Amino acid sequence: MKMCIACGMPMKTKTDFAMGDEKKEYCIHCARPDGTMQSYEEKLDSMSRFIIKTQGLDENVALKSAKGLLAKLPAWK
Repeated sequence: MKMCIACGMPMKTKTDFAMGDEKKEYCIHCARPDGTMQSYEEKLDSMSRFIIKTQGLDENVALKSAKGLLAKLPAWK
């Protein structure tokens, strides 16, 4: 099973991959509408918002958490 290089999401089915293309190394949540991978800034923003929504953290804490998570992923090294 592949893991998204940009957010770490497990990609189990074809629908998990950007544009349904199993050759892509990133998931549907990390792709722009045209299928290209989001920039670091776009991913940081969306991950911060996701953390706020799912964990109810303060914006600054969520941003710090998102930065820590992204720093561990291949796309952002």
